[in-house]
Amino acid sequence: MGEVHVVRHPLVQHKLTLMRDQSRSTKGFRQLLNEIGMLICYEVTRDLPLEEVEIQTPLATTKAPILSGKKLVFAPILRAGMGFVDAMLELIPSARVAHIGLYRDPKTLQAVEYYFKAPPDVSERLVIVLDPMLATANSAVAAVDRLKERGCHELRLVCLLAAPEGIERFHGAHPEVPIWTAAVDSHLDAHGYIVPGLGDAGDRMFGTR
Repeated sequence: MGEVHVVRHPLVQHKLTLMRDQSRSTKGFRQLLNEIGMLICYEVTRDLPLEEVEIQTPLATTKAPILSGKKLVFAPILRAGMGFVDAMLELIPSARVAHIGLYRDPKTLQAVEYYFKAPPDVSERLVIVLDPMLATANSAVAAVDRLKERGCHELRLVCLLAAPEGIERFHGAHPEVPIWTAAVDSHLDAHGYIVPGLGDAGDRMFGTR
């Protein structure tokens, strides 16, 4: 089994509980996902490399740290993954964005790709894949497969919730890709939904449930 980092910060756990509540409005759900995305972004970028540069403050010349190397790429899996993007770009506005369009076939539960667009030099950057629900993991596996085909070798996965079955499936395919999540729930039901979960994140984000 590969690395799984559960973000147990009290604010993350509090906001996740609010999101699970089925009475939460679409607006409230979307806002909470944005807020949790920003908090998890702190954790997934905690070890980014730094280098020192010389700057002039109002009082003196000094050396101070900035992010080193090429800027990273956020790669949301459409559509629910977009709920993380704005918050993360607030923290790292220079990051690039790749879009990966996948949907889950309701009969087979397999991921079907309908769109892929990434920066030309995506293979030279750290790529953070964003998928709120790691359920069957078919979409996450397919997204990382596609990125690896483009030469990406430094990848991380961020999700809001994960099921044990999803973690096992994802790390069975990509054991070297670490996962950051707010919680690991009990199991998947017969329809491939996370239990207790919070329902379909995309439907709740866009009011189509």
